[in-house]
Amino acid sequence: MDRETHLWLIRHAPVDGPRGVIHAPDAPADLSGAAAFAALQAKLPRATYAVCSPARRTRETAARLGLTATEDDAFREQDFGDWTGRRHGEIEAELGAAAYRAFWNAPGTNKPPGGESFADQIARARTGLARLPAGDVVLVVHSGTIRAVLAIALELTPDPALRFVIDPLSLTRIDRLPNAWRVVAVNGR
Repeated sequence: MDRETHLWLIRHAPVDGPRGVIHAPDAPADLSGAAAFAALQAKLPRATYAVCSPARRTRETAARLGLTATEDDAFREQDFGDWTGRRHGEIEAELGAAAYRAFWNAPGTNKPPGGESFADQIARARTGLARLPAGDVVLVVHSGTIRAVLAIALELTPDPALRFVIDPLSLTRIDRLPNAWRVVAVNGR
């Protein structure tokens, strides 16, 4: 790679749905925060390459920001398999408190039934990053995807990377340099 890639990672708008649920890809975004969208849009580079995950909430957020984004499955949220669409409390009641806690003791490498681990998501994101061009690239994605890119940039194992807080409509800036990474900002407003 001869030139730098400047990644502008945006977490999608809040899900327009109940809290405490592991939302499916077709969950819609709450696009009502006009001031938040305007402030974020003002920070983005002009005439840029944009990518989003195939999830409805990322596509809607990208469109609301005025971006024409290409969908890329490499940047989708972690697949929670059989837990998708369910509330955390419901899963805990089904598994039992001890088994539920055991899963979350090592969430980076454990896989929900029928799903993938966060480590799997990191590998998927690495593949997607390798395809991105040099220059400014805006990614409208999920909190897990942004954590995965941070894990790659900072050479973190999966569990510590999950400690980053990534709020809806926040901006994380990371640069891919010819032989290194530079983290400019995380979870900015």
